[in-house]
Amino acid sequence: MSGSTERMPRLLALVPYLLARPGIKIEQAAQDFDVSAKQLRKDLELLWMCGLPGYGPGDLIDLSFDGDTVSVTFDAGMRRPLRLTGGEASALVIALRALGETPGVVDTDAVRRAIAKIEAAAGDAQPAGVVVGMGVREREATARTREVVREALQAGRALRMRYYTASKDEVSDRTVDPMRLLIVQANSYLEAWCRRAGAVRLFRLDRVDELEVLEEPADPPAEAEPREVSAGVFAPHDDYPEAVLVLEPDARWIAEYYPCEELAELAGGRLRVRMRYGDESWMVRLVLGRGEGVHVEGPESLAQAVRQRAADALARARHLPVTYGQ
Repeated sequence: MSGSTERMPRLLALVPYLLARPGIKIEQAAQDFDVSAKQLRKDLELLWMCGLPGYGPGDLIDLSFDGDTVSVTFDAGMRRPLRLTGGEASALVIALRALGETPGVVDTDAVRRAIAKIEAAAGDAQPAGVVVGMGVREREATARTREVVREALQAGRALRMRYYTASKDEVSDRTVDPMRLLIVQANSYLEAWCRRAGAVRLFRLDRVDELEVLEEPADPPAEAEPREVSAGVFAPHDDYPEAVLVLEPDARWIAEYYPCEELAELAGGRLRVRMRYGDESWMVRLVLGRGEGVHVEGPESLAQAVRQRAADALARARHLPVTYGQ
């Protein structure tokens, strides 16, 4: 029996394959897909139950059998092989590179082969602002930080660190009791009990400036429970303020990277999103960091904070030759 990881790509490719070869013999198709004729017939039987939402007559893929041959009479829109979008390809490449450069996590040779295949298949799907072929390499400093954290975890030692908190735009000194290393959305994190906060915190390794392994043992309290990160690092609360943003095409990645509660397609490839935020200064920096790529529709207090921060920055820069007189 063909495994599910092999069967799904085959099912996605079968319809465009058969459309290009009407009346092909089942034996020949089975040879081309490197499966038995019995397995291919099972695949074809499954395709009969696939199609468009509604799943009634006229919605499902339809096949015609004539003796030992098969043809597609209704393709349900599956007339082209599945292709990754540029954003999807980029996300896969970034995540795979992060895994591949974490020693002992995965088969690095298999990861490199997968990356090569994705980069080769990305083709014309690459949109403006997304680099598929080059990938992202972890900084050496972050790799060294991860090794120190790994050693502390193995030895059961506490850590002292100097850490940059992006949401508050501040640097602080922390003493933490390490719990585990994580990779979430292509970034490496230390999950630890933070003695300063008195709670479990996630520390992004590329934001650790200084790190020291202490002689004292790590001792997270009994209430230090691992966080659920399957949906991402940021878990917005219902009482957080909600921003309404309009994203230009080159800034649509924001909707993929940060949790959004509502998305609406607009003309010209723009996207309107609703997203909650726990710190206004963080949201202001996110908006300003994209320049004209992000527009704030609400709340007015956030829009005013963005305008004020931009005006303050311009006032501070007026003495520079490049902005003088503007």
